[in-house]
Amino acid sequence: MIDNTRPLAVFDLDGTLADSSHRQRFLDRRPRDWDAFFAAAPADPPLAEGVALCREAAGECEVVYLTGRPERCREDTLAWLAEQALPAGALHMRRNDDRRPARVTKLQILRGLGRSREIRMLVDDDELVCDAAEQAGFRVVRARWTAASEALKDAQEREGRT
Repeated sequence: MIDNTRPLAVFDLDGTLADSSHRQRFLDRRPRDWDAFFAAAPADPPLAEGVALCREAAGECEVVYLTGRPERCREDTLAWLAEQALPAGALHMRRNDDRRPARVTKLQILRGLGRSREIRMLVDDDELVCDAAEQAGFRVVRARWTAASEALKDAQEREGRT
């Protein structure tokens, strides 16, 4: 049974829990190969720092996953989370046709979650998402344990793809 009184710890996936660097090559070319980029996600190695923080947070919080991945990736994403033995939690994904910047879509979901629950922290690697969340009053932990991909940053902001 889920305890609706526990605070939430909200975790991003790509660049926070999952090392997506092996699939960045699909974004470095034009046109970008989004199908291949997302198809390769099940092979993402876990990021030890993010996984450890997620497991630690689960001691006091209900874990929620918030990703810019499109809804069509739900099955693969849930399987990956289970394979990593990450805490069970709701998975919030982008609608397949949603092309808004990640900072907009994620903040909208955070605000919705925050209406009825305390959000203890958001853990994300996207600086623009982190900035927007902090400006909205959320506590942010910036996942800086991997090198940022310029192609992915551009895709998140301009193409609203992840």
